[in-house]
Amino acid sequence: MDSVRKTVSVVDDEHDILDLVSLHLERAGFSTKCFSNAAEFFDSIKETMPDLLILDLMLPDMHGTEVCRRLKSSDRTSLLPVIILTAMVDEPDRITGLEMGADDYVTKPFSPRELVARVRAVLRRTSPSEKDRTVIDIGGRIIIEPERFSIKVDGRQLDLTPTEFRIIQILAEAKGRILSRERLLEILWHGEKFVFERTIDVHVRHIRQKLGDSGSIIRSIHGIGYKLEESG
Repeated sequence: MDSVRKTVSVVDDEHDILDLVSLHLERAGFSTKCFSNAAEFFDSIKETMPDLLILDLMLPDMHGTEVCRRLKSSDRTSLLPVIILTAMVDEPDRITGLEMGADDYVTKPFSPRELVARVRAVLRRTSPSEKDRTVIDIGGRIIIEPERFSIKVDGRQLDLTPTEFRIIQILAEAKGRILSRERLLEILWHGEKFVFERTIDVHVRHIRQKLGDSGSIIRSIHGIGYKLEESG
């Protein structure tokens, strides 16, 4: 974690939840800004952007899916990491949350310790490391610049979430080796056991859609995981 305190915005209409999340995040070294509705949050980011958003789906003025859609459709906010925090616990609901562009999904009731771990894991994926200075060229068509969180296909800039970006970066760095879903989860979430494997499948499907005709470079290995092939 950087020495500079990261700021996490929390949007939830339950004040007890806001207090609980804020308490544990601040104990873990984060700064927090709490909002009970979407309008207050959108007003706040006109001035200052947080490093991450924790978002409830059932808000009084706007559904969380619409909040996420607006964030992901704006160049200014599209890279803001989002963790959904909701009482909707079924797997289809989790898949829907990830398909909205969220980076992670936590269900209520939740462990504050687990939530803090997930916040750290998502922020790690958005913090460039030394090796991220290397530009990755895939067959001359796809250029990945990890330090800038930039990926271009035939000169066209793609809009990926931080998690989507890290997945294609990891696959590209593996140079054609097969990576299991378990291994991808281990790299992305640093061994935390609270993330289900289908999360990877949802993110990969999004990456392929955004890659368009080049999406076939990410090959599924049945029952195992994925690998990236330059000749896809």
